[in-house]
Amino acid sequence: MYNHFFKRIFDFCLALFLLALFFPIIFVTALLLKLTQGSVIFTQYRPGLNEKIFKIYKFKTMSDEKDENGELLPDEKRLKAFGKLVRSLSLDELLQLFNVLKGDMSFVGPRPLLVEYLPLYNEKQKLRHNVRPGITGLAQVNGRNAISWEKKFELDVYYVENLCFLLDLKIMFLTALKVLKRSGVSKEGHVTTEKFNGKN
Repeated sequence: MYNHFFKRIFDFCLALFLLALFFPIIFVTALLLKLTQGSVIFTQYRPGLNEKIFKIYKFKTMSDEKDENGELLPDEKRLKAFGKLVRSLSLDELLQLFNVLKGDMSFVGPRPLLVEYLPLYNEKQKLRHNVRPGITGLAQVNGRNAISWEKKFELDVYYVENLCFLLDLKIMFLTALKVLKRSGVSKEGHVTTEKFNGKN
């Protein structure tokens, strides 16, 4: 009952409230990104509930700088000081409140990953698409980008199989603590995390 009815009502009402509450922060972040790197919003297609593709919204934390061959520079060179701050405070995720309003996402659930990963999942890992993806999830409060893909998927599947209101509340509380500590933002040796190749 919670997953199929109350969770969606809770998500919608909370997203509406938080958009109103955080509007000044959203406005200032957008303005400073525009002034420091010229672009504000990053959009990308991601698989959601039942692998249905949707467009995710995030603040753009990296510039579009290219080398002499017209290729994008490595992530670490395109991630400037303000972009690092936005990412470390998880402000880049605020625009996903619009995804929650639309019903593409939930506050809590497995993070929506790249479409190109879909053929790489095994049958167990595919279970992560049995629920709406989340702004935060069990993997995010247990290491975020600092843990292995295997561990992330293990936590995602555990969430799907044990989804309940109390678990969601626990994850949201732990998420708030993680944001305050700014922990697990990147994997060692990477600006964010390494790409999933079906093995790592």
